[in-house]
Amino acid sequence: MTTSLDNPLLESLGVRLTHVGFGTCTVELDVEPRHLNRQRTLQGGVSATLLDAACGYAGLQQDDGTLGNAVTLMLSICYLGKVSAGRVRATATLTRAGRRIYFSSAELVSDTGECIATAQGTFQRAQENPSC
Repeated sequence: MTTSLDNPLLESLGVRLTHVGFGTCTVELDVEPRHLNRQRTLQGGVSATLLDAACGYAGLQQDDGTLGNAVTLMLSICYLGKVSAGRVRATATLTRAGRRIYFSSAELVSDTGECIATAQGTFQRAQENPSC
């Protein structure tokens, strides 16, 4: 099942939101030549974007089933492997959440099961009516 991302950048990259729920998220990308760096492997920025999106979306599910909004406060990434083709999947889980701030972690895995990168992030939920 693919859910709408409502995110122009992710959609332009070809990212698909395949699962989002309370405390979990999975996004996928079919690696194309446009996603590669000069060494013809997945660009680190694309990997970071997938991990950031998965970690962020993992904390967005609201009680009524809709997705809220949040901003990334911090994202730490460890690059562990390379991929040049196929499909990659970023799967995130919420590790802790307060009213405004939440923490999540994710893994980016190739379709052969190799872990390409991991991430941990801190996110702040957007206010409905910000004061400034």
